[in-house]
Amino acid sequence: MIVIAEIGINHNGDIRIAEKLIKMAKACGADAVKFQKRTIEKAYTKKYLDSPRESPWGTTQRDQKRGLEFGRAEYDEIDKICFVEKIPWSASAWDCESQEFLRTYDLPFNKIASPMLTHKPLLRMVAAEKKKTFISTGMSTYAEIDDAVNVFEEAGCPFVLMHTTSTYPCPDDQCNLAVIPELQIRYNCPVGYSGHEVGLLPSIVAAVKGVSAIERHITLDRSMYGSDQAASLEEAGLRRLVRDLRNIPTVMGDGVKVVRDCEMKSLKSLRYGT
Repeated sequence: MIVIAEIGINHNGDIRIAEKLIKMAKACGADAVKFQKRTIEKAYTKKYLDSPRESPWGTTQRDQKRGLEFGRAEYDEIDKICFVEKIPWSASAWDCESQEFLRTYDLPFNKIASPMLTHKPLLRMVAAEKKKTFISTGMSTYAEIDDAVNVFEEAGCPFVLMHTTSTYPCPDDQCNLAVIPELQIRYNCPVGYSGHEVGLLPSIVAAVKGVSAIERHITLDRSMYGSDQAASLEEAGLRRLVRDLRNIPTVMGDGVKVVRDCEMKSLKSLRYGT
């Protein structure tokens, strides 16, 4: 099972924060880190970008989106940092131009974010690369997932469906982890879990249900500015999550019911009739 530390836009437009998050993910044992890439004018309408929003960068949505966006210089540095730290990185493109940008790096996998599940031109572009792709399914109906899966199956591109609920943070009673086996049966493919909960339990339960990937947002501090920060794990939480995920196979054991060697002392002293 792969553990992906989602940095996303929690770097707040600061490459030094991004570097700290990469190093944190590596130190905690994550398998990869992931960012988000947007061409602002392509991903959003002019009306939306002109609308008001107070942020550290200005008073419009445009100011906020531009403040959070990394360009070539920052991604070149991310590439170098991850090479030195020996941790793979990737990013989810929110438009075709951003996917073209990401193609210039040797990334191990692609990611389709939940809002882009119905963006057919982007889906076809990503699927044509035939590179393993994680497809988040938040805010989606089965019919919409069917259409996306068809694109990847027709292109012969390997994919993993990521169950998720697109609420930040997500209450435990909205995680709906019972969908995971339904996705596995319906699509006969690997299924992962992208969690936005505050705690760790849903991610652990998802892993016990046999997901092939766990993705969690990470942050230096949940109180930092940003819409994803409250749904992210700080270092202590990420470290505990990775530790517990790695320990699940040990806890589950082999499923064979026998008297364990470790039970023999108790058997001799506690069993009735001995």
